[in-house]
Amino acid sequence: MTPSNPVAEEAPTDGQESSPDVAEAERTTNPESALATARRQLERAAAHTDVDPGVVERLKHPTKLQQVSVPLRRDDGSLDVFTGYRAQHDDVRGPYKGGLRYHPEVDGTECIGLSMWMTWKCAVMDLPFGGGKGGIAVDPKGLSEEETERLTRRFAEELRDVVGPKKDVPAPDMGTGPQEMAWFMDAYSMQQGETTPGVVTGKPPVVGGSYGREEAPGRSVAIITREAIDYYDWDVEETTVAVQGFGSVGANAARLLDEWGATIVAVSDVDGAIYDPDGLETNDVQDHDERPGMVSGYDAPETLSNAELLELDVDVLIPAAVGEVITAENVDDVRADMVVEGANGPTTFAADAILEERGVPVIPDILANAGGVTVSYFEWLQDINRRQWSLERVHEELEREMLDAWEAVRTEVDDQDLTWRDAALVVALSRIGGAKETRGLWP
Repeated sequence: MTPSNPVAEEAPTDGQESSPDVAEAERTTNPESALATARRQLERAAAHTDVDPGVVERLKHPTKLQQVSVPLRRDDGSLDVFTGYRAQHDDVRGPYKGGLRYHPEVDGTECIGLSMWMTWKCAVMDLPFGGGKGGIAVDPKGLSEEETERLTRRFAEELRDVVGPKKDVPAPDMGTGPQEMAWFMDAYSMQQGETTPGVVTGKPPVVGGSYGREEAPGRSVAIITREAIDYYDWDVEETTVAVQGFGSVGANAARLLDEWGATIVAVSDVDGAIYDPDGLETNDVQDHDERPGMVSGYDAPETLSNAELLELDVDVLIPAAVGEVITAENVDDVRADMVVEGANGPTTFAADAILEERGVPVIPDILANAGGVTVSYFEWLQDINRRQWSLERVHEELEREMLDAWEAVRTEVDDQDLTWRDAALVVALSRIGGAKETRGLWP
């Protein structure tokens, strides 16, 4: 039973009543959703901190969930209406921050759960942001470029009152990229009457984006994998790696690890995987963004399914495609000695517990792929100061930030004998709890 205290007795959204959209999303939560998993992870980690129980209760709920209708005039003149979302989880440490995804399965529950992970991720990296997430329930493959532009611009208009450089700063995510961010920024700027590059990050450098932003999540996955290999006293040149999802994250992680001496034995795209026990030439394999189908169509000794890639006997498995790919149903077939999460939420709560019982370390997404939001922070700073950084500086600053975060998490692992996920959440909760305690609760 939660002890009685003034914080716990307040509404769960920092003084704002839950909207009908939030209430409906929370009622329809399924046990393996991102939201359900995020809440269970929060409760488990909270047991290892002295954060006020009322703060923990507040963090189980978003501040706000915005649901909007996004009409789109099709190229043939017909009209379709799509549903868009923006979940804003917590902003005690700074503006909400998180991606916008275009995918048929986007819904309010998913956005809330992913926004919670963004809150933890920003706090683990000690960035002055909170967590946000959003998107449109649409299949981007069914849109022409002109339709995607019109949809993005209208979405920006629908969200105009809830986003902004000091309020909520979206970024690219699944199904979106630099061009969508440029259109979003332009639409917002036209309504504001001034160019406002800081409203989004992940833009092309020519309109205020940062060099190194696209490859940053993959780069951070590689950095954290390298540190984990060293932590367990493995030799990187004797380490085998399988990467599910050879897109922006997976390809950049694989190529950098390959450069550092690891042997990348398998990679995959949406159509399947390629496998070479002697190691693939990762620079010869084009990623799915560069040439769709190239991975599964590459001339390799063996081809596998994406499910079979997860079962390879390798030292490191990097699921870098989509969420919930390692589950209670297939976890017994996972033979990797370590899992490093490149995607958001690739391991379900049940599977995570089984891997823990087996002694398989899981380096969580909120640490491993945090390079994206970290370089987004760099971009936000560059936009505020109207001064662009060199790619070399971005790489140097990212390396420094990732190593600082790794050291903070490693300390909790060693001092409290925690899993990597629990340790990362302890770091995050301690920082968030401290900020909430210092700021207090608005009457």
